Amino acid sequence: MSEQTHTDADAIEYDETIELLQDLVRIRSPYFEEEAIVEFVYEWLDDAGLDPEYQPVREPDITGYEGDNVLARLEGSDPDAPTLLLNAHVDTVQLVEEWDEDPLSGRVEDGKCYGQGACDMKGGLAAVLVAFRALADADLRGDVILSAVVDEEGPYGLGANQLIRDGITDECDAAIVTEPGPILAQSELENPALLLGARGRFLYDVTVRGHAAHGSQPEKGRNAVVDAGTLAGALAEMDVGTHPKLGDGSVCPLSIEGGGETLSVPEACRLLVDRHVVIGEDAESVLADAERVVADLDLDSDVEIGFREAPAPDVRYGPYVTDEDHPLVRSLTASAESVTGQAPAIGYFSSVGDFNYFGHRAGLPTVIVGPDGENIHGAGEFVYTDEVVDVARILVDATTAFAG
Repeated sequence: MSEQTHTDADAIEYDETIELLQDLVRIRSPYFEEEAIVEFVYEWLDDAGLDPEYQPVREPDITGYEGDNVLARLEGSDPDAPTLLLNAHVDTVQLVEEWDEDPLSGRVEDGKCYGQGACDMKGGLAAVLVAFRALADADLRGDVILSAVVDEEGPYGLGANQLIRDGITDECDAAIVTEPGPILAQSELENPALLLGARGRFLYDVTVRGHAAHGSQPEKGRNAVVDAGTLAGALAEMDVGTHPKLGDGSVCPLSIEGGGETLSVPEACRLLVDRHVVIGEDAESVLADAERVVADLDLDSDVEIGFREAPAPDVRYGPYVTDEDHPLVRSLTASAESVTGQAPAIGYFSSVGDFNYFGHRAGLPTVIVGPDGENIHGAGEFVYTDEVVDVARILVDATTAFAG
């Protein structure tokens, strides 16, 4: 990497950035319904002369989903210099009903922008867009690729998965994802913060098969719902892995579905259980853990344990950690201190997202750095507007250092 140079991060204008944020928040974009915001992002980049392109995202077998990512590239002068991926997702969760105002208001008050998805992650999306436009005027040696992806909040992260399927990540040497890090960190953090890894996730899909009988004579049957409840409790208490940086794994039963006859012992039941994992735990060990729990319980019902259906065997969220001494981390550390006047905290994400696909599946050194807020996925969600601008400036400064 060449001697660090900088563009003027102060060229990121506060008012313009927040106006863009408000425009993004006002576009309804739950996962699988992102067409309007995808078109907005494409046209914004096109109006800036940044030559965006649509990347088709298709998953016909399970969800029937059809959508598009938006990609753009800044070409550097040196093919041997590192290529950096700047990633943000465009979708939100479904709008929740508890809002006492328009959930897409984009209202700004007391340094906060309100709206569903304002923090997760239209603040990070706005930061990526204005930073990428500013970087177009930088003297870059390496390439910078922007990816605005769909379906991060959905079941499979299909947008990020498509980047891997189409070989986009093969061209990259590192990635920055502008998710709101501190709010979902393993420990209490405040921005500036760099999150250098995340736990992974499996979803147990368990079938419990009992024996039907008349509900007035339950002793003549095997109650699949009762055994599923017993199993859910035991799985919730099972031993999990631990990691010095990622912390402990976790288990959370999510749903039990079965029975329903008016007066019959339930003969079958389905149990879904979340399992967050750390480095050292894989599909084989996670499955074996659950099978041991079942064996120890010695239930009357028959139990089959597998994982949730996925578009392909590798479409899973694996855990990862990025080295604190990686050049990208060093660049972001220096830039965060330069922009905010504070050395960034180092932390690790407690849940999963597109960054797992980049950090684990694609093997890219991946850092989460994004604006923080509160109430993500709920009513009253907001993002701190100052932090949106700070993140944009950090991205400009750090990208120029890393790829400049």
